[in-house]
Amino acid sequence: MKLAIIADIHGNALALEAVLADIKRHQVDDILNLGDHLSGPLEAKRTADILINSHMISISGNHDRTMVDLTFDEMGKSDQAAYRQLDATHVNWLRELKDTHLYNDEIFMCHGSPKSNLDMWMEQIMPNGAFALASQNQIENYAIGINHPIILCGHTHIPRIVRLSGGRILINPGSVGFPAFGEKEPVDFYMQNGIPDACYVILEKISNQWMPSFHYVPYDSLAAAEMAKIAGFDDWVSGLTTGWYQKH
Repeated sequence: MKLAIIADIHGNALALEAVLADIKRHQVDDILNLGDHLSGPLEAKRTADILINSHMISISGNHDRTMVDLTFDEMGKSDQAAYRQLDATHVNWLRELKDTHLYNDEIFMCHGSPKSNLDMWMEQIMPNGAFALASQNQIENYAIGINHPIILCGHTHIPRIVRLSGGRILINPGSVGFPAFGEKEPVDFYMQNGIPDACYVILEKISNQWMPSFHYVPYDSLAAAEMAKIAGFDDWVSGLTTGWYQKH
């Protein structure tokens, strides 16, 4: 069995198309998509159309849930920018997405953690606002009761693999569409991967062993950054073009 794992597209249709083209070369059995599909100033509608017409298995992220649970005035700037592009078909698709999914009785899918799609499962925020690997106890505690060999999460946009007790593998595939960002809630923090390429994971089962590998796909990130600039999202421009976060 061979699978592609993607997450955190954030309306970046250019990056998504490049990743799907690369995935096609690997002849996977399924694509598993971990949420935060549309939020941002880029191409939410086109991204939604691609996803709705695909055969991938998608779950809801925190931004996806915001766009169906809150009024427009209650949404953040990125969610509002995406929501303006959507029609009822897109919103209904978001509404029907589940928060978790168990694939083939072996792979548990969530966006943040099994408890909340807002949890940063493998990360902790350092005093300078940067992310670092969380403690072993914190990571293990989130996984209590999830006894499947593969556990997938997204949300932080940081590609990472951790081996849990019992031989379970916890994987964050990184972000397809947004490699660096900063936030002020719940505290002032930032994330940066230092590379603008779209990122995803190929997960292959060989001789009863799961083998994950990260894949970085170049695409026209300058065009995506120009969309963000035109939309007035200057804080997105540096992340999209360089993979580094520049505070505005």
